[in-house]
Amino acid sequence: MRRIDLIVIHCSATRCNRRFTVEMLKACHNARFGNKGIGYHYYIERDGHLYQTRDESEVGMHARHYNAHSIGICYEGGLDEKGRTADTRTPEQRAALIALLRSLKEDYPNAEILGHRELEGVHKDCPSFECREYRDYFLKNNSD
Repeated sequence: MRRIDLIVIHCSATRCNRRFTVEMLKACHNARFGNKGIGYHYYIERDGHLYQTRDESEVGMHARHYNAHSIGICYEGGLDEKGRTADTRTPEQRAALIALLRSLKEDYPNAEILGHRELEGVHKDCPSFECREYRDYFLKNNSD
């Protein structure tokens, strides 16, 4: 069993007016990683459909230097219609993400939730929103 102390949230860095389905993600990652599958453990499409794309027992391929002890979550989007960084999460994606994080925090209560851009050495806008809202949510709901 892997020791998990980090949950990393990503965006697919795709435009909100163009689909990027789990099948498209799989093709992209297979090309990028030599047919080793999707690097994230979970993927959330625009309609809120949640896919487990890698078993949690497997090391991911989503955050260099952090993969051995993290779970990677990605949502479809992260760019506006013109290709600029934007929080494009739909209400369905927000609901799916909070439900997934609740479940993961039950299994890994000490895991910190960070956006990809918050990791040391990362120079990207990913996941295109401030993940503090989720850290604050779990701090607030654990203190009740």
